[in-house]
Amino acid sequence: MFKVIVMTIEQFVKLCKEEDIKDGDHSALACIPENEVDKAKLLVKADGIIAGIEVAKALFKEFDPNVEIEQLLNDGDRVKYGDIAFYVVCNSRALLSAERLVLNVMQRMSAIATKTRDFVDAVGELSTKVLDTRKTTPLIRFLEKQAVKIGGGENHRMGLYDMIMLKDNHIDFAGGVKQAIQKTKAYLKANDLNLKIEVETRNLNEVRMVLEEGGIHRIMLDNFSYDEIREAVKLIDGKYETEASGGINLDTVRVFAECGVDYVSVGALTHSVYNMDLSLKAVK
Repeated sequence: MFKVIVMTIEQFVKLCKEEDIKDGDHSALACIPENEVDKAKLLVKADGIIAGIEVAKALFKEFDPNVEIEQLLNDGDRVKYGDIAFYVVCNSRALLSAERLVLNVMQRMSAIATKTRDFVDAVGELSTKVLDTRKTTPLIRFLEKQAVKIGGGENHRMGLYDMIMLKDNHIDFAGGVKQAIQKTKAYLKANDLNLKIEVETRNLNEVRMVLEEGGIHRIMLDNFSYDEIREAVKLIDGKYETEASGGINLDTVRVFAECGVDYVSVGALTHSVYNMDLSLKAVK
């Protein structure tokens, strides 16, 4: 997993440099000597789960290959106001140029990891797993989904390429639940693809149609009531994985889990977070 992320970071950093620095960080170039070296600390200014430290290390190294980092915390650690995540010693210009990029990444990742841990803790000892969704920020999905993992959740799918998910519009455009599944199975066979199939259902009748057709892996119960979910889980009877989705928040997630589903998917993990307050402060 981390090898994939490192490759993505390399591309990500180059784009960030182009966007932010272009022909030079003129603020740093104007007043900081070329070979000066300085030290800074990553200061935590809110309670939560820290995330993005490994990404930050890769980012600093991109700006200064000789960077030295004294790491005091690890991704996934619970933190409180006043904690120090790490100290960094590197070329002063590089430190200043990388500062905001590192903070932006870590603040968002930490916010996502914190919210995810809140949901995981709310589910508690139950076997239901907390999933993210594709409701992510374009081009930084890999960071946001890594943050979900750091917070104790699981990734639903990385994109449209690694899993078949037949949603309401797929079903309607295909002519119905059974037709969508039949066409999908034919497509996978014709193209020699081995992808799991999930089908989104909107009511118990659609659940029954999925069960009649079969040949899938997971059934999503979208915007079902608690009673409907319990009935659907009973109907499915362990033949396929079950996932509850829609209207799930911290106040309701445990009740959804208690209905017996294998997964709950929560778009809010990535689309509704407030960045954790972090600062990079000079150490003199």
